[in-house]
Amino acid sequence: MTATNKQSHPKGLWVLFGTEMWERFNFYGMRALLTLFIVNALMISKEDSSIIYGGFLGLCYLTPMLGGFISDRFLGNRNCIMLGGLLMAIGQMLLFTSASIFETNLELAKTILYVALGVLIFGNGFFKPNISSMVGSLYPKAEKNKLDTAFTIFYMGINVGAFLGQLICPLIGDVVVDGVRNIQAFKWGFLAAGVAMLLGTLTFFLLKNKYVVTPDGKAIGGLPSGHNADDYEEGESQKAQFSNLSIGIAVAVLSLLIYVFHNFLGQNWIYSTIYSAGITLAGLILSDKSLNKIERDRILVIYIVSFFVIFFWAAFEQAGSSLTFIADYQTDRNFFGWNMPPSMVQIFNGVFVVLFAVPFSLLWDKLRANGKEPISPAKQAIGLMLIALSYFIIAHNVKDLGNSGLLSVHWLILLYLIQTWGELCLSPIGLSLVGKLAPKRFASLLFGVFFMSSASGYALAGTLGSILPATGEQFKACSEAGFDLKAVLDKTVVPTAEQIKFMVDNKISDHYPSFAGFTLHNLFEFFMVFVVLCGVASLLLFMLVPRLKKMMHGIQ
Repeated sequence: MTATNKQSHPKGLWVLFGTEMWERFNFYGMRALLTLFIVNALMISKEDSSIIYGGFLGLCYLTPMLGGFISDRFLGNRNCIMLGGLLMAIGQMLLFTSASIFETNLELAKTILYVALGVLIFGNGFFKPNISSMVGSLYPKAEKNKLDTAFTIFYMGINVGAFLGQLICPLIGDVVVDGVRNIQAFKWGFLAAGVAMLLGTLTFFLLKNKYVVTPDGKAIGGLPSGHNADDYEEGESQKAQFSNLSIGIAVAVLSLLIYVFHNFLGQNWIYSTIYSAGITLAGLILSDKSLNKIERDRILVIYIVSFFVIFFWAAFEQAGSSLTFIADYQTDRNFFGWNMPPSMVQIFNGVFVVLFAVPFSLLWDKLRANGKEPISPAKQAIGLMLIALSYFIIAHNVKDLGNSGLLSVHWLILLYLIQTWGELCLSPIGLSLVGKLAPKRFASLLFGVFFMSSASGYALAGTLGSILPATGEQFKACSEAGFDLKAVLDKTVVPTAEQIKFMVDNKISDHYPSFAGFTLHNLFEFFMVFVVLCGVASLLLFMLVPRLKKMMHGIQ
């Protein structure tokens, strides 16, 4: 039944748990510092840093499509995980280099930043879909009902790493003394992230042959040519059958969609590519001639759920951009007498996942035993509703802050608690759903599709983060310079040439941001955008649950 015949889960799960833990230390440790480094060391505006941040995260979840394809067709899971881990370690060392030279050569530091982000993007693309796919491969067909619990345990590994990364990297990389940030310290946070990635890659290399195996001892995740026919359902095709015509049409559609998103919908080239690639890949997989009706229906369920996941991540990933800026500029971060670094506030997400992953896992097990477990799409709809609730609470707590009031850090902690509950209902359950529904020949590629929804969500997160209204420090800076920023934004006064220069030099906008035709005057209106997006998405997904249940053909 398992690698030990005694444990409910195979030992290979814990190897993958440890590997992913160090990789997430690497990723989330870097993420905690990235926008603060870009703004404070590289002198890039908050708006542009949010766009860079969203594009980077989006591409990190676009490249799993490529990594999944290469794994399924050529290299296999194991080789792709090793390649991805090494690339991400190199990317962190490049960030360390950028943070080491920005004072002497700012333009070169910016160039190295973009190269580093590119290397991290491709490394993540090789790593992420393949380690997720291997979790599902650890369990024989008769034990697929354990996948929700297995992926929740695996997800706890993700967040143990996230917690450690968000603790250690800010402690050594985001150093503030007497109110002054030591911008030279960022490099040490990036170095710690790189070392963690090397540890994760080494963990996998040393333990994979002994533990990441099937119950009868055969290696999991080897070269595609070594796939065992016994791993497939009866009558299931072992190889995708894409025609040259379907591939050609997919390339043409991809090019057309990129053009439409860029020229007609106003998206930059990176965001246009992210959105277009997800749509095109979905169509290409459905063009496979070997698909039967049940497989096609199950794949459509993955696509439908993936669409709704976009709105969750667009809201959730404000943690690394707008919520970090609010924590930095308009939050009283006194936490039981300790003034927390702003980059560390988001650590509570990792803490809460570690605390609640096992209780949620036990909850699903108990509900399943009693025949009351909601199906996966219903769980994900609950996750969307919870994140809408978190923003509704925070919106009403910033409503009366004005331009100089400070939000108590405890409200941000509550936000992360509720969002964590939502995350545990949505993210590991989504991974499990793909593991259950995906035909084996498309396993890594369909994990890539699922991560594409995250890519689109992160791209949307960047767009939404860039519409953050002016925060307290900007009003204060303008007041100290002798003019009222609110009056400028309200167009009740015309700024002088000197005042305009001051705003340009300090990267302060002279107008309110807008979204979907609505002008956002304050933080309350900004947060209500997420309440509406996620709340509507949750209600629509709940309405679709009965139909999706039929399309899953018996899989819960």
